[in-house]
Amino acid sequence: MLKAIIFDLDDTLFPQQSWLTGAWAAVAAAGAQWGAEEPLLCATLTAVAALGSDQGHIMQRALALLGLEGVVPVAPLVEAFRSHAPAALDVYPDVPGALQAARRIGPTAIVTDGDPGIQWAKLNALDLADQVDAIVMSDEHGRPFRKPHPLPFLTAAARLGVDASTVVVIGDRPAKDVAGAHAAGMRAIRVRRGEYANAPDVPTPWAAADTTADAVHVAIRDWEAAPIPAGTGAETVRLGDRPGQ
Repeated sequence: MLKAIIFDLDDTLFPQQSWLTGAWAAVAAAGAQWGAEEPLLCATLTAVAALGSDQGHIMQRALALLGLEGVVPVAPLVEAFRSHAPAALDVYPDVPGALQAARRIGPTAIVTDGDPGIQWAKLNALDLADQVDAIVMSDEHGRPFRKPHPLPFLTAAARLGVDASTVVVIGDRPAKDVAGAHAAGMRAIRVRRGEYANAPDVPTPWAAADTTADAVHVAIRDWEAAPIPAGTGAETVRLGDRPGQ
């Protein structure tokens, strides 16, 4: 039986870009105190981040492009980034209904990577902390245990009181959410939205959907109809792909 659903946070429950827009503005304001042109620094940070967050060192690369490396110190910019805490953020429009539907099946959790202070600030701004039964910050166990390590997923399952084989993970990143779910012995549904919307399905998820609500619908609809062993990646379905839908 499907007994629980685990959700990723960034670009699964809300558009991460909405948080980054404010964060880069805060960083640019901090840089202005050291002589940087605030609008130009903000635009450069945004452009560098758009090239791919996995490349890292976004602030250093932006400063280098502007000829400010060694002129504007990085430490206060990092502090501005980490301390950015917006009063409110919006989830994707389909997410409230998705969370309600998921909790009718059983308990739910959020598993997320990243600086815990930043991630908690997002959850508070999104008013999500009370909408799920457990929240696992992988970084609280140490950066080596970030997704796709199975530990945060297994920790969530333990807190929910369910066996890993009865859990579906819904997330946007194949290399993190899908791979981590497989490593933990769970099924994964990939959501095609956000920064990684066009990333290849590697590893192959159990299913894929265009929205988080669709992913929950697939989990509820197809769990018993397609009892595939967790982590096999034996089938990928999209909402609307089955005959008669």
